[in-house]
Amino acid sequence: MSTRVLIVDDHAIVRRGLRSILELEQDIAVVGEAGGPAEALGTLERTRPEVVLLDLKLSPDGDADGLAVCSRILERRPGTGVVVLSTFLDERLVAEALRRGAQAYVLKDVDLSELVRIIHAVARGEAGFDSRSAAVVRGLAVGKPAAKAGDGAPALTEREREVVRLIAEGLTNREIGEAVFVSESTVKFHVRNVMRKLDVHHRAEVAYAASRLGLLEKP
Repeated sequence: MSTRVLIVDDHAIVRRGLRSILELEQDIAVVGEAGGPAEALGTLERTRPEVVLLDLKLSPDGDADGLAVCSRILERRPGTGVVVLSTFLDERLVAEALRRGAQAYVLKDVDLSELVRIIHAVARGEAGFDSRSAAVVRGLAVGKPAAKAGDGAPALTEREREVVRLIAEGLTNREIGEAVFVSESTVKFHVRNVMRKLDVHHRAEVAYAASRLGLLEKP
């Protein structure tokens, strides 16, 4: 079955361009478009997409008003995968998008094949980043933590830490399984345990939350 996609962007020409490109893909169905927050939420309820392509800047006066829309989308339909689209890369905005529950952060000049790959990854419940945003996520994961690992942080097993590091590298569950020589179902088991321990609800938050708790520091 086709992945149902909603496009949210304040520029009609961008929406139409994305629609015309994505509709060339047999396994993607663009089920709606929206130009602003209110229209986005109304269209969300009407079309029930699996993935929302959400522009970070939805008005002339705000550089990141899409982040608030991301939160509202996930409040109304928690199972929706949100792909944040942006014209610029900023570590703070990537981190905030992840905190709000977005599963991907993608620059607008991304290659079509890469965007299609990310849409399908997010529809499967996985994180999705282009090569440049993935580098920022890796930097967040290995950067200076906000807390020390022993300060009330949940304990991760060595295998769980390894899985988190590979998530930060942008690997899928199948690729992680191949890297650590376990089945994909075993990787899913570890990912679920990690999300429960870190008290996060989206895979894309895992590496960032772990790094902020100091759980990715080398022994």
